[in-house]
Amino acid sequence: MQHRPNHRADVPPRPFWSQLPPAAGAAVMATGIISVGLRLTGYGVLSAILLVLAAALWVLLAADFALRLLRDRGRWRHEADTPPALTAVAATCVLGTRISLMGRQGIAEVLLVIAVLAWPGLLCVVVRHWTPRMPGAVFLACVATQGPAVLGATLSAGLGVDWLGYASMVVFWFGIVMYVAAFTRFDLRQVFTGAGDHWVAGGALAISALAASKLVLAGRAGGLWNSDVTGVLRDMCGVLLALDVACYVVLAVAEVLEPRFTYDVRRWSTVFPMGMTAVAMLTVATAVEASWLDGPGQVLLWIAVAVWIVTAVGAVRSTERVRSRERR
Repeated sequence: MQHRPNHRADVPPRPFWSQLPPAAGAAVMATGIISVGLRLTGYGVLSAILLVLAAALWVLLAADFALRLLRDRGRWRHEADTPPALTAVAATCVLGTRISLMGRQGIAEVLLVIAVLAWPGLLCVVVRHWTPRMPGAVFLACVATQGPAVLGATLSAGLGVDWLGYASMVVFWFGIVMYVAAFTRFDLRQVFTGAGDHWVAGGALAISALAASKLVLAGRAGGLWNSDVTGVLRDMCGVLLALDVACYVVLAVAEVLEPRFTYDVRRWSTVFPMGMTAVAMLTVATAVEASWLDGPGQVLLWIAVAVWIVTAVGAVRSTERVRSRERR
């Protein structure tokens, strides 16, 4: 029998990061928000380590995003039509918020500009392609909208820039509208059958609660709101956080009833809502002066850390299996 040459051996394997789908942006979101939570609870070293990981992955994904735009327009347009494309905006804002907590407001401002420039175009394209009975990624329209609101309000308080607070308020309410619109397209069966991104239904509520609490804190720092507006925002903090916790419980029970243990990149969209719920609870505790929320917030944070570790291990093993198949 004549031996056929293995032509695949002549083709160098592509770097793993160039093969990542848009949903991989949720890994930056998950890692970044847990870094924020660890920073808020005093675990500076662990927070810094996760910040470095999130920033490194963000750079890789941003470079791949740019290269696809320049070299593979067809693939870029195809992926930009899908909800996971909005993780680019949300991940940028989460990273910017964490960097702002370090006092590096200049870098955070640059990230806000990048997110704001990308947000309207991606949002319009994604929403235009919405269909009935969509997976949980449909709620990324809300998450990507509330991301600039969170970062804008954070910078408004940190820099004392009033107009950023006012703009963030407008974006916040638009984000609430986007949540309602997304919910009408969400397939509720995903609660029991989703591959991980169904958790974004709760994550969108969590980041909305975080945005409301950041607006309260921005108003407190800069005297932006009168007592009536502050009261509405405080009420929204409570309502949104309560809805988020209720959603968290329903999703967690569904995971027990219908276990899904196989690794999927969409599992990063499970870690993010868990971490975001913890951070929202910790920040709402400060905004509305409800210190009793700190304890539950820290418990939820460590649950999110544990799930992050399990998901990261799954991601590494999945990458190793893919590279092993490519070498054969």
